[in-house]
Amino acid sequence: MAQNLHEFLFRLKALFQKRRLDRDLADELAFHQAMIQNKLLRQGVPQADADAQTRRAFGNESRWHERLRELWQFHSLENFGRDVSFSLRVLRKSPGFTFVAMLTLALGVGANTTVFSMINGLLLRPLAVPESNRLAVLGIDMVRPQIQYSFAVPLFRGLEHRHEVFSQVFAFDRRKFQVRGTSGTESVNGQLVSGDFFSALETPPLLGRTLTPVDDCKGGNPSGFGVVISESFWQRWFNRAPNVIGQKLQIDNTAFTVVGVMPKRFIGADPLQRPSIFAPLAVEPVLDGSRNLTDAGLHAWWLTVVGRLEPGVTLQQANAQVGAATSTVVHELVANPEQLARIQQRHLHFTAENGSAGFTSIRMSFRKPLTAVFAMCGGILLLACMNLASLLMARGAVREPELATRLALGATRRRLVQQLLVESLLIALMGTAAGLAVAPVVSKSLSVMLLGGQGDMHLDTSLDIRVFAFAALASIVAALLVGLVPALQATSRSLNEQIKSGQHSTQSQERRRVLPKIMMAGEVALALMLVVGAGLLASSLVRLYLSGAGFDPQGLDNISFSLDKQPLKGGAFLGFYRQLEDGLRRQPGVTSVSFARMVPFTDFFWDEDLSVGAGKTQNIYHNSVGPDYFKTMRIPLFAGRDFDWSDTPSTGPKIILNQAAVKLLFPDRSPLGQFVTKHEGKATFEYEVMGVVGDAKYENLRSLAPPTAYLPMSQDDGQMGPSYNAVVRTSGPAGPLADAARSLAMSMAPAIPAPLLTPMSVTVDESLSAERTMALLAVFFAACALMVTAVGLYGTLAYATTRRTNEIGIRMALGARRTQVVAMVFLQNASVALAGTTLGLTAALLASRLLASFLYGTSARDPWVFAGSILALALIASAASLLPALRSARINPMDAIRCE
Repeated sequence: MAQNLHEFLFRLKALFQKRRLDRDLADELAFHQAMIQNKLLRQGVPQADADAQTRRAFGNESRWHERLRELWQFHSLENFGRDVSFSLRVLRKSPGFTFVAMLTLALGVGANTTVFSMINGLLLRPLAVPESNRLAVLGIDMVRPQIQYSFAVPLFRGLEHRHEVFSQVFAFDRRKFQVRGTSGTESVNGQLVSGDFFSALETPPLLGRTLTPVDDCKGGNPSGFGVVISESFWQRWFNRAPNVIGQKLQIDNTAFTVVGVMPKRFIGADPLQRPSIFAPLAVEPVLDGSRNLTDAGLHAWWLTVVGRLEPGVTLQQANAQVGAATSTVVHELVANPEQLARIQQRHLHFTAENGSAGFTSIRMSFRKPLTAVFAMCGGILLLACMNLASLLMARGAVREPELATRLALGATRRRLVQQLLVESLLIALMGTAAGLAVAPVVSKSLSVMLLGGQGDMHLDTSLDIRVFAFAALASIVAALLVGLVPALQATSRSLNEQIKSGQHSTQSQERRRVLPKIMMAGEVALALMLVVGAGLLASSLVRLYLSGAGFDPQGLDNISFSLDKQPLKGGAFLGFYRQLEDGLRRQPGVTSVSFARMVPFTDFFWDEDLSVGAGKTQNIYHNSVGPDYFKTMRIPLFAGRDFDWSDTPSTGPKIILNQAAVKLLFPDRSPLGQFVTKHEGKATFEYEVMGVVGDAKYENLRSLAPPTAYLPMSQDDGQMGPSYNAVVRTSGPAGPLADAARSLAMSMAPAIPAPLLTPMSVTVDESLSAERTMALLAVFFAACALMVTAVGLYGTLAYATTRRTNEIGIRMALGARRTQVVAMVFLQNASVALAGTTLGLTAALLASRLLASFLYGTSARDPWVFAGSILALALIASAASLLPALRSARINPMDAIRCE
């Protein structure tokens, strides 16, 4: 053992002291030669004879050097170093090939690394908290296509202290807080968090303390409402004042006391959020007033719930325990037998899943699209590898004489394969390095597009150990895919015949080799699959846009006024909006103004159960809108009339239904003048139907327009809480309108933040961010696939045509015309492309069904998409085949024969 260790240390030392050891070895060999020579001289041998006998007795000095050096070398490592040095020289002699190979792999590896870094940031990267692997996200399975992750407050409170498998259970919700400062009121990103939020995430504060269950009580802790701020907010708002603990903050017209500052690395349990303020969950009724979500109980599902597992408890055990606790929790909370029966009919039960990466609702929207795009990236990498493998096989055919000579001189086939694989590994490493260099910039740009411009969200796509490990694995796989088959083929045992027989024997064999043709056909097939997939997604996106929203978003702007906390009720509430309407109407270019509580495609919805008399209740989406709403949105009014400001509570409750709601509630008669009933507990409300309007989509473009009821905002006395958004139709640019809206808000309500203007066309685009991102990436990767295929086909076919120089020269010398030569080479090359197209078409027809769930209004076998894809690939393959064919026609027969 000690001897082996000593030998290892000696070899390790030799790695860094080669010159010194070589000198010592030379001195030792010289000493032994001198000893032999001195012995011969003492025996009376003449000097000249002694020198000759010494050389004969000692043998080849260089050979002794090699044998003795092997005693202190890592033989494999030394050979690897020589292979690297030789491969670098070979690649340096072919800069064109090296650049194309590196660029091709950079494209394949870089695309995969870019998308993987996004998947890593959204799905895999653990939260920066201790033992994040013990976190579990709780959900509600109601026998739906997917689990619901939003909890009502009573359900969360029922789970909060059930610690059979959890040490803590906490809840949080994203919020925009209105914080009043010396320069006005500012909207600040924050979260409402339950009492065990900080203790479960186990991150100590930078200053002060964190919130505790004592803070998460009605009325707050004994000294009032406490709040924790982030380090960045401490820097921006308090200029890192050391006495920040105990300072007051006016949030949503409520006084809070700063009790702690969290370090910059702490972002909470949502990986996309960067909250500046953490407030106790129990203050939500105070902040939101009479329309708070806490008092809404089981009618409001809005909290994300996470638990920290007890040490030694597995996720499977936690899942089983919370599932078993469902019935107990529900029976404790629901006293109404009818409501309990409805819940039991849904087979509701709690679930627990891995929460090490936290939870964000966007994850549910983008998991499948990113996975599909990642699969396309894998196709790009495979295509790049097949491309380079084909090039290396053609290049290996050119290097056959060199490799055959090395085999004849004693090199083993294993040694040559190793050297060729090292060459492929260097290409892969250079391509990976180039891909890693651009991946952060590209992934950051894609993340901005993915999040739809939501400035309060941040997707961390920085490189970490998982991304580097993935890139290393991709590099190794690429090196093996690129280099192994060409290396084995280039070092086949028949190469020794090359030295004896020249080119003719190998040409006859080369015609029988089908592997290069199979690989080229595979490239074409794979490229066609990617192009078809991109075409289907792009066609789906176009049809989604053309499907229409039921209203005209062009020239329509949404202006969000944060008036929730203003003490406006009754006539003052409506008077404020009427004054605001007058101010906006007077602006240049404004043609129509109205208001809406729920702006389409903004991730907010309101639904209620309506019935006609004692008939069956129907779930109907609701919205509260101002006069001229349908005119401003350009939603057609088919019957009855629109709302106006005279529709006050004294005139009786009014309602307007869209066509989808009319079909549900009044399938066989006119709804005008009829009444619909809404039940809220024991109270009932009747609304007179005064109009029928066209269907307009509510949540997104992909879903059908739901049955919708519209209520007049003129019958809202301000008790509902949420403020209204202005919808303004203009005939000019939106810039002047945004400035005017800010001026109006400053003059009418100085305490509110500046209003935010968003064009409805942008809102529609953002609602399609997942579909748009997936389609754009697919089209980009399809274009890359076409480019890689063109380069690969051209390079491989050009090499193959060059190898046939002598054959073509002889044909032309025997009378073949140039057009015949061009046709011969082109048809042989085109036949390979045709075989690949046929194979790719079959594979695309089978694989396209996997994209069916992503498509809208587009068949997975759309003939126009398939025809366009085949045409695009045919043009690329024809160009790649035609150029080598034209070059072959310029061959001088005499030069070809003379070369032979």
